Amino acid sequence: MSAPSKVDEVLENYSFARRDKLIPILQDVQAADGYISKPAALKVAKHLGIPASKVYGVATFYNQFRFKPVGKYHILICRGTACHVKGSAGVLKMCEEVLGIKAGDTTRDRLFSIEVVACIGACGLAPVISVNGEFHAKLTPDKLRRLVDDIRKAEASNGSK
Repeated sequence: MSAPSKVDEVLENYSFARRDKLIPILQDVQAADGYISKPAALKVAKHLGIPASKVYGVATFYNQFRFKPVGKYHILICRGTACHVKGSAGVLKMCEEVLGIKAGDTTRDRLFSIEVVACIGACGLAPVISVNGEFHAKLTPDKLRRLVDDIRKAEASNGSK
């Protein structure tokens, strides 16, 4: 018999849950797996005795939920007003060029992912990005390129791809 999945472990914590626990369950599933997979959403629906369409309806309504895995280095690019005025469009464009992916995607090696957010809440640092929760302020396309190169070099020296 195989070991229980992370989703199964989450659902064990909600053994008598009803549909009012859907959001906390989805949050815990995403925290465990990094995203909400189709099989996970189906398990949640079955566990709560609700249609899968209800699970997807809630999960797609809230932008906190993701349906694709994120990279080891999850890059959040702020596109709020202050960041926009200070050049975040150029930072986003450079990020997409350097990584060879579009916002919302993950590199094939699952090392990087890009997500555009409306506001990080660090307007005085504009333009700003966050990499795994670490803020990088007053970013320029060149600074971004160096940051990505540094991460790649560190990964290569650690024996990772």
